Amino acid sequence: MWLQRVRRWTYRRFSPDGRLGLRLTLACAAVLLVAVPFVVLLALVNAHWAPLRHLDDTATLHTHGFVLRHRALVGPLRATAYVFHPWVFRIVLLALAAWLLYRGARRLAAWATTNVLVAGVVSGTLKAAVGRTRPVLPSPIAHAGGGSFPSGHALMTVVGTATLVLVFLPLLRRAWRAVAWVAAAVLSVASGLFRVLLGVHYLSDVLGGWILGVAIVLATTAAFETWRRGEGRRPADPIREGAEPEAEPRITGDDHATPA
Repeated sequence: MWLQRVRRWTYRRFSPDGRLGLRLTLACAAVLLVAVPFVVLLALVNAHWAPLRHLDDTATLHTHGFVLRHRALVGPLRATAYVFHPWVFRIVLLALAAWLLYRGARRLAAWATTNVLVAGVVSGTLKAAVGRTRPVLPSPIAHAGGGSFPSGHALMTVVGTATLVLVFLPLLRRAWRAVAWVAAAVLSVASGLFRVLLGVHYLSDVLGGWILGVAIVLATTAAFETWRRGEGRRPADPIREGAEPEAEPRITGDDHATPA
């Protein structure tokens, strides 16, 4: 009896129609695994947990002292505040969505727009709800308004770079796909660390932004996969194939492409 149940479960999960259930189950598990650390971090920040506060203060003082000893870094660091500004990624993604819509990739356009909206609403809501003040330094080299947790720069860089990679991944050869993901990770890490070096965010602010950004992309991608399959598309592996592999002809301008 139990062997028959295992066979039926295996068939449902690994048959062409059942693979969607398995993929969505794994996607939901991934979102949960990412969301739990963020909730724990949020609770520790709200509770003003002494060890975390000590870590944040120590990291802020040491990195700020390093920058003050190397004044040549001040100018480039200030420039990163504009280069990695959330609105830069929002404008890029909204422009991408408009271009995808023009190309006929309607689902991808809607997904990219959703990422922008969700990231903005979640970031703004959490900043207002947590109300954490930014670091106060004796000789600040930069200033920023709004709440400190989570880092909007770190969050939006993760969402922005991941969205770009997932849209254009089908156009890249396999070797370059790994390069694209590495580049997105490097930019995301750099964006967050620059905020700490500027003294406008604590280390935990940046960590929270990174985790939340990953959770948002995982959640919207899982929802997007459900939408795709609801329209009769085959299951896809976003990490290796992109969010919508069948949209490649539309993106490359093939006039004979089917509507995406």
